[in-house]
Formats: sequence, structure tokens, C-alpha cells
Amino acid sequence: MNISKFDGSTHPDDWINDIKKYFDIKQPNKHGDYYLRTAISLVDSNIISLPAKINSFEELSNALKEDISFTIFKCTNKRLLQSMKYIPEREGGNTSKFISNFRKLCNYSEINDIEEQKNYFHNALSNNDNSHNYYFFEFFKRKEIINSMNELVKEFAEIITDEFNLIRNESIVALKHVATGKYLSSIDNLCYTTGSKRQLVFAGSPKPDTNAFWKIKFNKELAVYNKTSINLQHIKFGEVLGLCYNYCSTYIYYKSPITEHTEVCCGGNEISWKFKHSKLEHHQEYLKSNDIINLSIHRHDNSQNLFLRSHNVQFTIGNDTFQEVVCHNERLGGNDEWCIELIKQG
Repeated sequence: MNISKFDGSTHPDDWINDIKKYFDIKQPNKHGDYYLRTAISLVDSNIISLPAKINSFEELSNALKEDISFTIFKCTNKRLLQSMKYIPEREGGNTSKFISNFRKLCNYSEINDIEEQKNYFHNALSNNDNSHNYYFFEFFKRKEIINSMNELVKEFAEIITDEFNLIRNESIVALKHVATGKYLSSIDNLCYTTGSKRQLVFAGSPKPDTNAFWKIKFNKELAVYNKTSINLQHIKFGEVLGLCYNYCSTYIYYKSPITEHTEVCCGGNEISWKFKHSKLEHHQEYLKSNDIINLSIHRHDNSQNLFLRSHNVQFTIGNDTFQEVVCHNERLGGNDEWCIELIKQG
């Protein structure tokens, strides 16, 4: 540890504490007055004028804080605080270092009021990049319950933890049918023998495998309930989940193998899905892993929204049996609930 002259470019209390630590290590037997005299001699007299008599480190600290250089120091750090911007860890940022710098700049600026601290922190989360809106809006929702710096850090740590569960554009996901525990699946070149004769979709294994992995796509970085349309593209062969119709003079949608609801296939004509929370009608949060959702798609021939459903009804192709997946316009129930699971964040 080296000690240097005080020129007003650091906080007086930090500088004084460094001097005390230095002498405690290097010269532990020296008297306290020696420490004080040495500290006073290290104040740059070309910049800072001290009173003729200083009797304690507390008086030295107060004298240094009364000098105009400390006002400049505080204003400089306040500007640094105003210009701070949070960079997420997935973009190379360091959350721990960000929090440490924020707390230090608040201390150096002598900003001790928690309301003022919250405003500066909220500003640091703002960014023109839409991918950062999550931090900004999540912190805004929690601002009112924060009453101390420790609570601020705790709430932000929870926001960061939740962020790792967000379903981002081009994430890899699996959809588990809640009622039967089986995953929405498709197999390349395995097609319906009825209806569209396109690649079939079914509820398959009770454990997710590559046949049940889908790339979720939408036109923003994050998907918002009741606002965002999504596509689900099979990760292995690139076909998109949807409905298929035959169009001549009217739309003719194909029927599912057993129940004769609307068939769901890979590589259809209609591929834009909406999602909503299965329990909360007006839920408007971001889509996260393990959310329970209902998926719907628009059918043009009758302007209806149909919901994705599976059930224990099975059909066979050759010697293999498959659990039917359909779309319907009946009353929603337990068979229409899907748990979206994040496999890999986009």
C-alpha cells in the first residue's frame, strides 16, 4: 500500500482511512499524533488551505470537506452517477461491479436519501435498446417497496435471477401438455395419412427430447402476454407449427384424425400463434420459463381463434400410436394448458 498527497481528487475519508491502515501495518508503534501530523503534511498546500490548528482526524476530514475541491469532487461523481448504464451479464457486463460502482458513487456524491438513490439507479437501467426494457420496467414496479440501499440491491438481484428465465426471441423451448405430461413433438418425414397428409404433430415423450424442441420467434426481444405473436419452428427440420388449409374459392381446413377438430401440422399455412396466461385473463408480464399458457391461432374461414389442445385420444400410423394434438373453439379447460420450458435462451 502506498500513500500519496491529498489533492482533492478522492474522498477525504477514504484517503484518511488509507493513511491509518498504512501506519497500522508499517509503523504500528507510532503515536496517533504522528499519524495526524503526517496526514496534514501530505495535503497539497498548492491546492488546499487548511486551518492553522487541527487536533484530530475528524477536524482534518471536516476541513478537507469544506474546501471547494470537495464540492468539485462531489459534482464530478454525481455526473458519473448520472451517466452510468447497466450492461447485462449476457452482453459481457458485470453486475457485482456495477452495484459496487453505484454504491461508491452515491457515497462520493453524498447522496444518502434512498428516494434519490432509487431515481439514479432507475436511470442507469434505461437504454434505447429494447432488450434492456425488462430491467427498467421490473425495477419501476418494485421501487415503492424499497426503503434502503440493501433492499435495492436485494430486489435487483431477484430481477437478475428472473431474467435468466425469460423466453427471448429465438430461444429453444419445449411445450409440455400439463394434463398428460407429454411434450409437443414432431418427427421428420412422418406424416398424417388423413387430412392434409403433412408432417404430423403429437404429444409424445414424457421427457423432452430433440423431437420436442422448438425455436420460438417473434418480432421483439421479449414476448409480452396478450400482445406478442409467436412462431414455433421445429429445431431439427425447420418446419413451423400451424394449421393447413386447401384454398379454392373458400378456405377448407383439414380435420384431425380421430376427433375431427382442426388438424395441427408442421409446414402449414397459418403459423402465427397468440399466447395468454391460463389463469390470469389480463396478465401482461413477459413470457418466462415454466409459465402455464394457452396457445391460440386465427382461422380465416370463420374469423375464429382456435386453441391448441391435446388429450388421451390416440391414433395410429402403421404400428405406432400417437396422442392427438388439435385446435378447437370449444370452452377452455385443463386439456388446453401447456407449460413452456426454456431449453436454451436466445
